[in-house]
Amino acid sequence: MRRTMLFLPGNSPKMITNGGVLGADSIIFDLEDAVAPSEKDAARVLVREALKNIDFNGCEIIVRINSLDTPFWKEDLEEIIPLKPDVIMPTKVNDATYICELDKEISRIEENKYMHRGSTKLIPLIETAKGIENSYKIALASKRIEALYLGAEDLTADFGCSRTKEGKEIDYARGRLLCAARAAGIDAYDTPFTDIEDLKGLEKDSYYAKGMGYTGKAVIHPSHVEIVNKIFSPTEKEILYAQEILKAIEDGKKAGKGAVSLHGKMIDAPIVERAKRTLSVAEKIRGGV
Repeated sequence: MRRTMLFLPGNSPKMITNGGVLGADSIIFDLEDAVAPSEKDAARVLVREALKNIDFNGCEIIVRINSLDTPFWKEDLEEIIPLKPDVIMPTKVNDATYICELDKEISRIEENKYMHRGSTKLIPLIETAKGIENSYKIALASKRIEALYLGAEDLTADFGCSRTKEGKEIDYARGRLLCAARAAGIDAYDTPFTDIEDLKGLEKDSYYAKGMGYTGKAVIHPSHVEIVNKIFSPTEKEILYAQEILKAIEDGKKAGKGAVSLHGKMIDAPIVERAKRTLSVAEKIRGGV
């Protein structure tokens, strides 16, 4: 379950050490944008040692590596893959060939380190116009891929426009990436809201992404975690309605009914699946999964 994915700079010992107590479902150790070129080696070693020695209280561990058009990405993988992070996040993914090359290199490392081939998962960061247009092919490029993640800051720079709080400039990209992910049978994660102090704006942006169908949202500051977690969690009303739906279906089966309605509305397969998904998420939250 990933309602929140919290970015932590890979060169900040204090933030890395505290990563497991900040409330996020997943923490992303960032070896890319948050780290200056002169500090790449030190950050890589710091993250490696953290993964060896720190208990992150069950948080999913994601490592954002440097882009394949830099000299750093292979070293990132060599240092990090043997520590068995849950997910690698490749950056500036433009097309399926990028994923194929990355998959090949990860497989080589897994084999050399006697790891189960395919155990390292991927969440590609889509942050260019080309990447958005190729998002469906990217989603299908490897069995390692669990989700797609939209990065709006670099994307709007590629568009040549300003990034606004309202986000109208990324509406098409949000829809295109979400459709690609769902068509491929995987999750989709929304871009961070970058104004740290505007919590009302964060709420509005998060509700908008949830309403579109996004699974969760990345955040860049711990103060955003609680709000995003709450928004991407089922409400009590949603849980009760989901329970009503499944009970109505079960009662209908027992009565031999071919069609079932609830509160005057026919219950079809998509509604049942949505109810099951709601209860599954609620159960994971209760169980701390």
